[in-house]
Amino acid sequence: MTQASVQQTGIGQALPGFTTPPISRLDLALYCGASADHNPIHVDIDFARASGMEDVFAHGMLSMAWLGRVLTDWVPQRQLRSFQVRFVAVTQLKDCIRCEATVREVFEEDGERRARLDLRTLDQQGQVKLQGEAVVALAA
Repeated sequence: MTQASVQQTGIGQALPGFTTPPISRLDLALYCGASADHNPIHVDIDFARASGMEDVFAHGMLSMAWLGRVLTDWVPQRQLRSFQVRFVAVTQLKDCIRCEATVREVFEEDGERRARLDLRTLDQQGQVKLQGEAVVALAA
């Protein structure tokens, strides 16, 4: 998105989102290594079952990273002022995750024009997995 179109941001505007391919065991193993989050519940089916789960499941922070990509595809990282999420439901293997952001508010703070965004991820059935908010500066 161009800086001019970002500056014309309005309430209710949806940012360009995306949907992931189905989550695989390989995706989880690669994220484990990249994030240094080696919790076996995400890669070891025996451990997951012993913990009462049917199978391994995705790291919550993986979905948060995808939401971060929605934000930084829209504005440069240096314009991010806050970013927080709440984990709502477990993201399963083979889920295709839709990442979305919508402008809730445009306001002025610390001499900057900013936007507060509602964030969420959903699976292919429309179940919300993560929800949160971010604040971005609308000009560098």
